[in-house]
Amino acid sequence: MTKPTVLVTGGAGYIGSHAVLALLDAGYPVVVIDNLVTGFRWAVDPRAGFVEGSIDDEPLLRRTLTEHGIGAIMHFAGSIIVPESVENPLKYYKNNTAASRVLIECAVAAGVKHFIFSSTAATYGMPDHTPITENTPTRPINPYGQSKLMTEQMLRDVAAAHPLNFCALRYFNVAGADPQGRTGQSTAGATHLIKVAVEAATGKRSHVSVYGTDYPTRDGTGIRDYIHVSDLAAAHLHALEALIAEPTRNYVLNCGYGRGFSVLEVLDAVDRVTNMTIERAMEPRRAGDPPELIADNSAILSALAWRPERDNLDTIIADALAWERRLAERREAQAA
Repeated sequence: MTKPTVLVTGGAGYIGSHAVLALLDAGYPVVVIDNLVTGFRWAVDPRAGFVEGSIDDEPLLRRTLTEHGIGAIMHFAGSIIVPESVENPLKYYKNNTAASRVLIECAVAAGVKHFIFSSTAATYGMPDHTPITENTPTRPINPYGQSKLMTEQMLRDVAAAHPLNFCALRYFNVAGADPQGRTGQSTAGATHLIKVAVEAATGKRSHVSVYGTDYPTRDGTGIRDYIHVSDLAAAHLHALEALIAEPTRNYVLNCGYGRGFSVLEVLDAVDRVTNMTIERAMEPRRAGDPPELIADNSAILSALAWRPERDNLDTIIADALAWERRLAERREAQAA
C-alpha cells in the first residue's frame, strides 16, 4: 500500500518535530508547515519538506495541499500556554480555533482523507473523578481548553458531512525528548514541570516553584500523568494507520499512562537522576489547578496497536536532561 504524504502543521515545535521523526522513520513522506514563531527550523528533520507560513494563510495552504498531494494532516500548530489564554483569549480563539477552521476547510477542498488533531486533557476542566475516561464531561475552565474542544467539535461535524475521518488525541502531561537526541523541548519560557526542573539542574534556573502544598493528595502537591513525547508521537502514527484502515471511523482518545506522580515525586526523581538537589520554592496554589489529573488509557490501548515503550519517570527525566544539556552546548557554541 502506498503511504499517503502527511502534512504536519507546527512540525518545527516540540511535539510536532517528534511526530515528524516517527512518520519518517515509518516510511511516510512528510511536509511540515510552521511559521517559526515558537518552532525552530533546525528541529525539522532534513528528510521532510518544509514550508514556512501560517495555517490561516488560505492561499498558501491550498497550494501546499495540492502541490504535495497531501493525503493526511497531523495538526499541532497553535498556542498552548494556559495562563496566557486567560489573559489573551482572542489570541487563542484566533490561533487555535479560527486557524483550525481554515485548515479543515482547505483539507476538505483538497480531498484530504485523514486528520489527526493535537488536543488536550484541558478539555475536561476540573473533573469530578480520576482516572479520566473519554466519557468524562468536557467542561474547560480556560480559553485554551475551550479552543481545543471547539476544534474537536468542528472535526466531528465535518467528518459527518464529508469523506474525512479524524482522531483527536487528548494529551496529558508531555515530557522527555527523542532518545536519539534529534529533537526535544526547546521553547524559551517553558512552563512544564519536568522541563523547568531539568533547566534548574543545568543551571538555567535558580529554583523550581512548587505551586500548592495543601492539595488532598498523598504529599499535598498536585498529581499529573506524564507521558514520554516519543510514546506520544508513536500514538499519532498508530492513529493514522487506524484511520487509513477504517476510513469511516473516528476516534477521540486520551494519551497518558494511567498513573500519576506528584510534583514532589517528580522533583525527587530529578534529584535522583542528576545526583544533585534542586532548590524548591513553595508557592501558593495557582487558580484552576486540579489536585489530580490521571488518564484512563484503556480506550487507546483497545483502539490502536500502540503500546508505551518509555513508561518510566526516570527514563523521561533522563531523556529531557540529555536534551537540555545539548541545548546548553548549542548556546555555548553560538556564544563563542
